Amino acid sequence: MKAAVLYGNEDIRYTDWDMPVTRPGTVKVHVKATGICGSDVPRVLHHGAHFYPVVLGHEFSGDVVEVGEGVTGLSVGDTVSGAPLVPCMRCGDCQHGNFSLCKHYSFIGSREQGSFADYVVMPAQNAVKYDPSIPYAQAAMFEPSTVALHGVRQADYRGGGTVAVLGCGTIGIFTMQWTKIFGAKKLVVLDIDEGRLALAKRMGADATVNTLSPNFMADALALTDGAGFDHVFETAGNPITMRMAFELAANKAHVCFIGTPHTELAFTPAQWENMNRKEFYLTGSWMSYSAPFPGDEWSLTAHYFATGELKFDPAFIFRTFPMSEAADAFALYRDPSQVHGKIMLVNE
Repeated sequence: MKAAVLYGNEDIRYTDWDMPVTRPGTVKVHVKATGICGSDVPRVLHHGAHFYPVVLGHEFSGDVVEVGEGVTGLSVGDTVSGAPLVPCMRCGDCQHGNFSLCKHYSFIGSREQGSFADYVVMPAQNAVKYDPSIPYAQAAMFEPSTVALHGVRQADYRGGGTVAVLGCGTIGIFTMQWTKIFGAKKLVVLDIDEGRLALAKRMGADATVNTLSPNFMADALALTDGAGFDHVFETAGNPITMRMAFELAANKAHVCFIGTPHTELAFTPAQWENMNRKEFYLTGSWMSYSAPFPGDEWSLTAHYFATGELKFDPAFIFRTFPMSEAADAFALYRDPSQVHGKIMLVNE
C-alpha cells in the first residue's frame, strides 16, 4: 500500500509501505479521511516522534475491509471512526475504567502505525461504528469531539448555569456545543479571532467576547451580572487564557483545563487567590475515554453527529490535501498562525 511515512525530522514521504496484517480481534480499515492533530506537528517538525520510520495519524474514518477472527459486531462495509488509545486493560487505572490514565498504553499513530496510509489495522473495540450518512471528513473528527466531551464530564457538568469557553479551536467549538446540548442557560465563548468567534455564534453560542478588547473581562462578567461563570472550560492551553479562567469563575464554580500548555505557566499570588476566595473546583482533563471502552464520549458523538444536534461546519476544515501531498500539508505549520482550522488528508 501507500503511506505518508515520517523518516526523520521534516522528512515525510509518500511511499510504498507494508500492508498491515489483520490479526484475531482486530479489523482492517480503508482510511478515507484523517486529520492532522496539533500533536502531530511537533512529531514532524520538531524531532517529536517516538521512533523512525513511522506512519502517524490518529484522527480518522473509513470502511471496514477485513474482520479478524473472533470479532463480533462489525462487518465488512461498516463505516467506522478510530479511537486511537490502546490501553493495557490490566493496570489499576484500566481496571477502574480510567483508560486515559493508563501508563502502559500504546497509541495508534504515534507508538504504533497510524492512519496516514491507505489502510490501518486496529483492535475491534477501537472501531466506533457510525451512521454512513455522516461524511468521512466529519467522522474523522470524532476524536476532538470526544476530547471536548470528556472535559465536560470531568467538570461534572449536568446542564444549567452560565458557561464560558476560552478558545475557539476545534475542541473549543465542540466543548461549547456539548454544554449547549446538555442545557447551558447562557453560553459565552472568548477568543482573539473574529472569524472563529463568528463560527462560535453560528454553532450556538449566546454571546462572544474578543479578548483583544481592552475591556473584555468587564464585558464578559457583565453577561453574568458580575457574578462570574458557573462553569469555565479552558481549551487553548495558553497561559494567558488559563489565568483568565480564574478571573471568569464564579464562587463555587467548576473550572476545567482541557487545553495543554507548552510553555511555563505562572500565577501571581493575587491571581491564584481567586481559587481560595471563590472556592471554585479546578480539574484537568486528559484524552477521551471511559468505561466500557472506549466510552460514551465516542457513542454519544456518533449519536449526536447522526441526529445533527452536534453540528459540523465547513469552517472546521481549513484545507484538504490528498494523502500524497502530506509533506505540503505539514509545511503550512512552519507558520502555524496561517492555519485556521483542521487540515484533512484524504484517500480516494
